[in-house]
Amino acid sequence: MVFLLLICNFDLRSKVLTSKKLKILLVFCSLNRTFAPNMTPQEYVQLKAFARQDGALLSLLWIGGFACYILGLSSPMLGLAAMVLICATPFFAASRLRHFRDYGREGIISFARSYAYTVLIFFYAGVLLAIAIYLYFAFMDNGFLMGKIIETTQSPEGRKIIEMYGMGAKMDENIKLLAGMRPIEFALNMLTINIITGFILGVPIAAIMQRNTVKN
Repeated sequence: MVFLLLICNFDLRSKVLTSKKLKILLVFCSLNRTFAPNMTPQEYVQLKAFARQDGALLSLLWIGGFACYILGLSSPMLGLAAMVLICATPFFAASRLRHFRDYGREGIISFARSYAYTVLIFFYAGVLLAIAIYLYFAFMDNGFLMGKIIETTQSPEGRKIIEMYGMGAKMDENIKLLAGMRPIEFALNMLTINIITGFILGVPIAAIMQRNTVKN
């Protein structure tokens, strides 16, 4: 029933992505170069090369989590697996940053470079996940997700939870918005969320993984 509560509390109207917002986010993400001062062109190429590889690995984690979420609508165990995979995101990103620091930067990396690297990982992973989500909703879903949501909201347990929180009207509105969303909107909304998440989680991850001296 977790996803039912999420739908109740999630204001979909605030998450509908316009092309203007997407352009702003992509431009902001492209400015990650400014977070790594004193970086030579070769070092910047190295940063992006490592980040692309690790972003691809992170996308596999996210795509696995998304697949478990969809299948978890019919199997609680897979739903739990989806939660575990998503919660593992910051730890996985930190481990890949540590790998870059130790093997790409010889054990030394600044906060600014660590932050830029983390943001890039989330960006590249977000793009690949967005592609996977688009393909799923465009060619595979066939109304499965909406069917499960409606089935849950119409069940006695679902109605009880909705009435308990007094969110019947908001639930109906969000269901209508979900039903009207196109595959590209699902994909771009998720891309936006992941980019923003990268900027937020990048701060603690970079703060923990930065190192100014090599450990003996």
